[in-house]
Amino acid sequence: MSGIGTAVNRFLRRIRIHLFMALLSCFHFKGMAQDTLPALKTSLSENIDLQSNRVKWVAGMNVAGMGGSLVLLNEAWYKNQARSKFHFFNDSREWLQVDKTGHAWSAYTGARGLTELWQWAGIPHRKAAWIGTLTSFGYLTGIELLDGFASKWGWSWSDILANTTGTGLFLAQELGWKEQRIQFKFSFHGNSYKDPQLAERADNLFGVGKSERMLKDYNAQTYWLSANIRSFFPQSNWPAWLNIAAGYGAGGMYGGFENKWDTDMGMVDRTDISRLRQFYLAPDIDFTKIKTRSKFLKTTFTILNSFKFPAPALQLDSKGKLRAYAIYF
Repeated sequence: MSGIGTAVNRFLRRIRIHLFMALLSCFHFKGMAQDTLPALKTSLSENIDLQSNRVKWVAGMNVAGMGGSLVLLNEAWYKNQARSKFHFFNDSREWLQVDKTGHAWSAYTGARGLTELWQWAGIPHRKAAWIGTLTSFGYLTGIELLDGFASKWGWSWSDILANTTGTGLFLAQELGWKEQRIQFKFSFHGNSYKDPQLAERADNLFGVGKSERMLKDYNAQTYWLSANIRSFFPQSNWPAWLNIAAGYGAGGMYGGFENKWDTDMGMVDRTDISRLRQFYLAPDIDFTKIKTRSKFLKTTFTILNSFKFPAPALQLDSKGKLRAYAIYF
């Protein structure tokens, strides 16, 4: 956090200088300076205090929230797992890379949310983007370090690559366009496993509650790159809120690498079930393009923009089968 503290201190010094120069310039307006200067001094002082308090609050929240969550995660999860020396694990082929896509989405979403918090605190846009991006990447790297000492897992370079991709997608657009023209989104649809054998396997792998399934069931997750057409063609008549999204998911997966698993009754072989990649095309909504004066709605729309809006969709799987959905989640 020393880098963040340095950046914050530099910014606060700079903004104080700018405000001081602005204050001096008021003396050129002789007629109204005497009446307005006391009020202006009070206003400037209040703004500086407000900004300073916001920076401290966001910095404290980052340290306490992320540091605390890593400690809790270590106690609640990794402490009960067998430990080992730091080692590497190649899981790049697991789950047809759906989990890696999820890593990228988490990194992107974290960088975006943190950047908006730093901007709210008063940090300039470009600097806030860098701080938010590096904080998101650093937090996920901390989780990867915990994996590196767990004998069941290990440091995964493919996870690091996915995290880099997600944060890179966010930062490149912020620095290049100062907006997110291509947004990374997530959607989830509940799967029904009717075969008793597969239902039992799904319960063991993905959990039984909706919240667990949303996080763990890679057969039911879809990740989207949602492009705002109007941002690329501002002179067009294309609705500002209407996006086109390309999605990726997979199905038929009952193990990380293959559809075989051990049970008390012996090995189960379900390689008769095809593990399929799935590609999607669908319209989407960019909620942040919907104009409103409500701060509550603006915040709500920003949160909603992390998720793909349910809409008609086309799906093409890796066997070449094309399907159409009236509404796809």
